[in-house]
Amino acid sequence: MRTAQRTRLGRVALALTAGLALTGCAAELPQPQAQAPLAVPPPATTLEQSDRILTAIGDVLASGDAALSTVELSARVSGPALTSRAAEYAVAAATAGAQPVTPLPVQPQTLVVPNATPWPRTQLVVTEQPEDLTSPRLLVLQQQSPREPYTLWGWARLLPGAEMPAIAAPTAGAEVLAPDAAGLVATPADVVAQYADVLLSGDGSAFAASFANPDPYRERIATGRTTSEGIAQGTGTFTETYAAVPDQLVALRTADGGAIVVGGMTTTSTFTLSDASLTATPEIAAVSGGAIPAGAVLRNTLVLGYTDVVVFYVPPAGANAPIEVLGAEHTYTSASGS
Repeated sequence: MRTAQRTRLGRVALALTAGLALTGCAAELPQPQAQAPLAVPPPATTLEQSDRILTAIGDVLASGDAALSTVELSARVSGPALTSRAAEYAVAAATAGAQPVTPLPVQPQTLVVPNATPWPRTQLVVTEQPEDLTSPRLLVLQQQSPREPYTLWGWARLLPGAEMPAIAAPTAGAEVLAPDAAGLVATPADVVAQYADVLLSGDGSAFAASFANPDPYRERIATGRTTSEGIAQGTGTFTETYAAVPDQLVALRTADGGAIVVGGMTTTSTFTLSDASLTATPEIAAVSGGAIPAGAVLRNTLVLGYTDVVVFYVPPAGANAPIEVLGAEHTYTSASGS
């Protein structure tokens, strides 16, 4: 659904006449009347403005992708998106394009525009399907202040079968929610922290029943962890931790009183070696920022870091429904070791 706004600014001019001789009773001068505040704030951008924003972001991405350079991105990419794209550029360069960057189309199927609340402001965009026929992306666009442009803050791939809930009417912007907003089965901040615990502990988590199951993203993480644990057998140990990033959180009210919540997370995978060694691949060297040369032999530890963006649908309080994971992105962005 696309929302748009047409705002007309009224101008009030008050002409004062000086030098009037006041005799007897003088007529009262008209007083300017303040406009009544709108009961519901209008959308933050028009449809045309959103189209221009997406075009500008698409142009910058195309330039950066062609050069494999974040210098091209600085004006229109920020947050987890910038961290992830920088790592993808490094890996693509180190592998001579064998591991290319993630396709990010900017042609929208659906626009979710916030209402005109204070900054930062966030828009969500469900894109057309990429040319490689993978899942449509959910782009998170953010504007930090009135004088700054919207940037691509993050992206996630929609999971198979995921359906975006209805948000706002076509003529109104979606309500932006605070991290501790009430009226949901869990606050936006708690949703991300609880999901991190579910990824760590699986069905043993105290919050497992709050989330829909099966969950393709959770299954993918569990499969990867099992594979890594198998590799580590006989050579050491493997552990993995998950954490919500407190200042990476977006929440917009849905039409049913629930919310779409987008949260940043980090995943840290640690191999601790015992009487064994690992050889650093070009990919590990690329995301290490030069700390680990390609081909280096690691005999103690290898720590891999991932930047995650997860999209949830959170039902309203009292609903007999679980929190759903709508989309996610899990990007390998750092490495260290010895």
